Amino acid sequence: MKYYSTFAIFKNTWDQVACAYWQKYPNPYSKHVITEDLISRTVAGKKLISTRLLTKTNRLPKWGYGIFGNNAQHVCIVEESVVDPEKKSMTTYTHNIGYQKFMVVIEKCTYTPSDENKEWTECRKEAWIGSNLTGFSSLLSKFGYERFKANAPRSTKGLQYVIDRLFVPETIPNSNVASQLTLSTGDTLDRLTDAAKVKKAQGVAATKAMTDVAMAKKAQGVAATKAKVQEMSAKATSQTVPQL
Repeated sequence: MKYYSTFAIFKNTWDQVACAYWQKYPNPYSKHVITEDLISRTVAGKKLISTRLLTKTNRLPKWGYGIFGNNAQHVCIVEESVVDPEKKSMTTYTHNIGYQKFMVVIEKCTYTPSDENKEWTECRKEAWIGSNLTGFSSLLSKFGYERFKANAPRSTKGLQYVIDRLFVPETIPNSNVASQLTLSTGDTLDRLTDAAKVKKAQGVAATKAMTDVAMAKKAQGVAATKAKVQEMSAKATSQTVPQL
């Protein structure tokens, strides 16, 4: 039996990935999946446990038809899953229940928040591939291993496709719109600055005019006061001081 493992990163939260998983089919990368049926679903504690039956096309290599003829066109797959929303963990197990003598493929996928970024989700995928067909065990195991390895990235792309359709990211204005917005804002700021400068100049001029008027009035008042003092002084001098 051969063992294969790989992992993938989804730049989406665990909740989004777990939600999208149940709507994974159909997608352009998994056209070989024909049907999916829910067999059972229970809640144990706070865990959701489900069992589904999938039917997939079973494309054989040319030499495979010499063994099975044209009868092995489809194969049934059982999928069992455990979802733990508290621990943010989802684990799926799949294995074929048809043509097990020809080949057995057991797959385990674990979805958890990424250690790199808690807003991302990591999927660790493991598979065990083997065959019990006498005389062909090694050949079939190698064939199954290579096929699974080639299809693993397509499975990831298929789930990402569904995630992107369900959770559309916020759009960002393109560079042209952004530049126009910047120019418009700049023009507005320039106009406001110019208006402020004009008002400031007008204010300075008005203040200066008021100051000049006040200074003129002050000068007039000082002159009048001086004249009055001189007049009173002259009168006092002309008067005779009484003799004691």
